[in-house]
Amino acid sequence: MFELQLADELVERLEARDGRYHPQAYLFVLAGLEYCQQHRPTRGHIAGDELAWACRDFAREQFGLTAGTVLRHWGIDSTGDLGRIVYSLIDLGLLIGQPQDRIGDFDGVYEFAEAFEGDYPWSGVSHAAGGR
Repeated sequence: MFELQLADELVERLEARDGRYHPQAYLFVLAGLEYCQQHRPTRGHIAGDELAWACRDFAREQFGLTAGTVLRHWGIDSTGDLGRIVYSLIDLGLLIGQPQDRIGDFDGVYEFAEAFEGDYPWSGVSHAAGGR
């Protein structure tokens, strides 16, 4: 599991800016960015949709079947929430955006219910056995 911690001052600034997300949500997105960078051939700018998919994969890897529940507990219910978190981090100077980046790049990348329940890569389950 990722072991990051935000300074109390940053937590206070984030909560004052947008208190709907748990501090762990911001750490999760930062860890998701690093996860994405580690899975690319070269480090560089990450587009919103690419980060959203990386956060899905990272959450599945870190939290398994409870990924959706953990993210919802932190206030992350959609890929749009990931975008709002990223832009909060940009506003605080912790991340840098590019001129072509838009918060809307995160909207509707995938549906959380599908990504964390319906489309979960269940291991050891064979769909060929009577459709179960």
